[in-house]
Amino acid sequence: MPTNPLTIRMHERDNVAIVANDGGLAAGSVLPSGLVLRDRVPQGHKVALADIAADAPVQRYGIPIGHALKDISAGSWVHERLLKMPEARGLEGLPIATVKPPPLPPLEGYSFEGYRNADGSVGTRNILAITQTVQCVAGVTEFAVQRIKAELLPRFPNVDDVVALQHGYGCGVAIEAPDAPVPIRTLRNISLNPNFGGEVMVVSLGCEKLQPERLLPPGSFAIVDERNVADVGDKVAAIKSALSIPVGVGFGIRDAATAQRIARVADAVVIGSALVQAMLDAPADAVPDTAGAWLHKIRTALDEAQVNRGE
Repeated sequence: MPTNPLTIRMHERDNVAIVANDGGLAAGSVLPSGLVLRDRVPQGHKVALADIAADAPVQRYGIPIGHALKDISAGSWVHERLLKMPEARGLEGLPIATVKPPPLPPLEGYSFEGYRNADGSVGTRNILAITQTVQCVAGVTEFAVQRIKAELLPRFPNVDDVVALQHGYGCGVAIEAPDAPVPIRTLRNISLNPNFGGEVMVVSLGCEKLQPERLLPPGSFAIVDERNVADVGDKVAAIKSALSIPVGVGFGIRDAATAQRIARVADAVVIGSALVQAMLDAPADAVPDTAGAWLHKIRTALDEAQVNRGE
């Protein structure tokens, strides 16, 4: 059964089009314009829409992508062996595009299966995304993805998939380094994929420098903290019942109050990023005093917790 030729011309100035038919088009195929293919053109490859003289530019997206090494007749397969390709530019000093094409007219009479997010973006799949603030929890997020795929997705046919957005940032990464915003911004923008429905789950330890508030600041996602220090007691009790060694907790230690609550159930309290953040927020000449005052509050809270435990 004959196949209707399908081609895609990206810009009105293009002198090539892309063959979209599955398996390509055979020589002799006639395009809607009346152009007859001189060669077989594979799917996704270019066909010349007009005669292209030697050394003339081959245009796609309205810009030259190479120059013809010899005369190319209309209807011919245009491949890299027929083109002189421009030299790759260096990564330093790349020019910024200044051409601003006019806005295209809105499409009328077309629709597709999708949904509109609160920010106006449109998704076509319903995917749960789980991101993380530190690489230490990569195993946790991967295990969560496996369990969700195996146990939950079969119960929710309207959910297409679950994915983990992992990265290699460690607890003590140089979060204030000049280029630190680049990978953080990249992680944030990946989380903004419209197919995630405007929501993303964040797995955090609580002690890392890259806190959820820095990864997803105001204007990206509204953060709902599901970490519950009150639940730690039961977990610590279960762990201590199975071990004969002291158990320390570093989860969610943000201030003296949380340190005191943890100290009532654990043998040790691990303090990390909260102290570092307090020092970073202090003026340079006040860092020692700030750290000392912060630690004094923690020490007082821990002493009170020990008294309450009868130690």
